[in-house]
Amino acid sequence: MQYCWLNKKNNKKLIVFFCGWSFDEKPFEGLQCNDNDVVVIYNYKTVDKLVDIFEGYEKYYLISWSMGVYIAYLLRDSLPFFEKKIAINGTPFPVDNELGIPIKTFELTLKYVDSGLKGKFQQNLFKAHDDYEKYLTSPVARSIENRAEELISLDTFIKGREVEYSKFYDCAIVSDTDKIIPTRNQVRCWEKFDTPIAMMDSGHFPFYEFTSWNEILDKCK
Repeated sequence: MQYCWLNKKNNKKLIVFFCGWSFDEKPFEGLQCNDNDVVVIYNYKTVDKLVDIFEGYEKYYLISWSMGVYIAYLLRDSLPFFEKKIAINGTPFPVDNELGIPIKTFELTLKYVDSGLKGKFQQNLFKAHDDYEKYLTSPVARSIENRAEELISLDTFIKGREVEYSKFYDCAIVSDTDKIIPTRNQVRCWEKFDTPIAMMDSGHFPFYEFTSWNEILDKCK
């Protein structure tokens, strides 16, 4: 795994953001950090416990998106105590016909990962074409090869362990038009575990609907 600081100015509050597969910090640089330090975790070619990067804050907040919802849950015992834990368009069951990405969909994504990252997959992240065009002004900086390798590693990693979920997330933000992880599967998952849901008029990547990290935190009361 890798991490990048979007803001590190010795604030009292730290937001820990777990990205989705294939992403890095670049598409999130437009979000205002305000009075928060913000660290972005990404690239799950390996999944390691994080040490020494969370020290020195009075309050911690967790925001996880897509595959990051699963990864953050697996690493929960090595993370600090969070005032609030939010899952965005993801579940603790990353590949699951009822609660996550359908198995066939995931297998097709894996099979055609290179071509998907050059177009179709990227476009499917967004509900509106304008959002895709906006993404192209600040896209992920990682190479397609690097991102493909991450998915191959995740496939092996996911198949090697079974998730037993105990309620962890305080709230889930779910987009009404998610073409990556079906909206109905996300809703089914969070209802099963009695987790409050905040719906959004957006696609899998909903971050252009916010101007700041604080707005995301406020979406889940």
